[in-house]
Amino acid sequence: MEKDWIQVYSTDKMFQAEILKQVLADHEIEAVIINKMDSSYKSFGEIEIYVKNVHVIKAKMLAKEFDS
Repeated sequence: MEKDWIQVYSTDKMFQAEILKQVLADHEIEAVIINKMDSSYKSFGEIEIYVKNVHVIKAKMLAKEFDS
């Protein structure tokens, strides 16, 4: 991954990651989902969302609202 992408959220549920990615897109923030879940045992690993560093603050605020 390029160096100007920063992780702003992680979860163990793919549907949460997809919903947050859409919330970010609604605010014109491009996001990428990286699935680091173990393919054999779904209870290990995380699904991470990355955004470009210019959008980190706004994306973290939206992620915090999404979590609450």
